Amino acid sequence: MDEAPRTVLLVDRDTSSAQARRHALTARGFVCSHASTAIEAIQLTMDTVFSAAIVELELSGESGLAVLQHLRGDERPLPILVLTTAASPAKAIEALRLGADDVVPESISFDELQARLERRFELASRLSVLLGQRDELLALSTTDGLTQVANHRAFQERLREEFRRAQRYDDPMALILMDIDHFKAVNDTHGHQVGDEVLRGVAKALKGAVRETDFIARYGGEEFAVVLPKTHLAGALTVAERMSQALKATRTGVDGAIRVTGSFGVSGFPGRGVTTAEQLLKTADEALYRSKREGRTKISLFQSSLYVARG
Repeated sequence: MDEAPRTVLLVDRDTSSAQARRHALTARGFVCSHASTAIEAIQLTMDTVFSAAIVELELSGESGLAVLQHLRGDERPLPILVLTTAASPAKAIEALRLGADDVVPESISFDELQARLERRFELASRLSVLLGQRDELLALSTTDGLTQVANHRAFQERLREEFRRAQRYDDPMALILMDIDHFKAVNDTHGHQVGDEVLRGVAKALKGAVRETDFIARYGGEEFAVVLPKTHLAGALTVAERMSQALKATRTGVDGAIRVTGSFGVSGFPGRGVTTAEQLLKTADEALYRSKREGRTKISLFQSSLYVARG
């Protein structure tokens, strides 16, 4: 497979030296786009994803430092070389502080410029691999290996994060806890492999029932949790009912012989007695256990000391 072309943004005054640099880079296999001002350069980045940038500091209007700041707003490991003159050492130092990878004189030869670019491409490639590995490790550390939804740790972090956001902006939020009914009997009767299949099927059904903005996690064992940002209790109850119907439609095991139901507990913020994320979790848990005590396959909504149970 052919490698993708290496696109270079050349930000340089429209001089004969700039044109010579552009032609030299093109002759060496780079796809070069030229901008003579900071505004032109920033506009080019709106339409093109560049592999590297060469930025002259002395431009008409805003200096090349403005381009550098804009480019460093991108999280990608983009190689950036800065061209400077001996008369502007302070700007060169500032460029390095703003994230330039290298500062080179405007009089640099084409061969040396290419060599420095090649080296920066190599380093950026290695960094991209490391960042990819980091993201994979992060995903593994926050994902339940069996069901492929978020794990307990990720749930606790997200719950606290959303609760802080709801408090700060005076937004509503809700929490749903769900327990698979009679799951122990599934393991005892059919074995743990079938039990695992049930858990995977339940997770798939729940993911299909919640909204894109909702956060679903395996809370532990046969329990799942859903954090619902910016959602009143009425909206949370609608989501819980949709989850319940999705479970009832789920068939797992040999020939789809195992049918699944769940018990639900719903609580929300703001609400009496709910001033922390821990209290929101506790009240949802109390509502869940009321559903289980009253025969399961129910949705119980916590409202202060009162519950509304729905079959």
